[in-house]
Amino acid sequence: MGLDLTKISYNDLNSKEKENYNYHKVASALAEYGYDSMRLNNDWEGADFISVKGDNMIKVQLKGRFTLSKKYINKYLYIVFIEENKVKIYSHDEAINIATENIINSSSWQEHGAYSFNKTPVHYNQVITEI
Repeated sequence: MGLDLTKISYNDLNSKEKENYNYHKVASALAEYGYDSMRLNNDWEGADFISVKGDNMIKVQLKGRFTLSKKYINKYLYIVFIEENKVKIYSHDEAINIATENIINSSSWQEHGAYSFNKTPVHYNQVITEI
């Protein structure tokens, strides 16, 4: 059996394969800034993985898109997602602090405690960093 270096199509992956793919893409992006990422077997305080750079450790939740969730409030989490082939990261609590009234008053937020966007609104670019 030889080494198969045929590139895969992201759209052909199942949900677990997409999650693994996204983790490795994000960990690679963070490595360029000196972070060492470690996947967690079970979510820890909402984190899918932690990334460490020296004495700095961040808890990271991997998402498919920009997301706000009541269950992540005050957990000091960073949310990371890939949009338009760019890795984007933000402090969930900072994003909550600038959440607009239409989100807070939405049935999604009120009934399910979460809100996400197919494409990130420009309003949130102030808390998002592209890496």
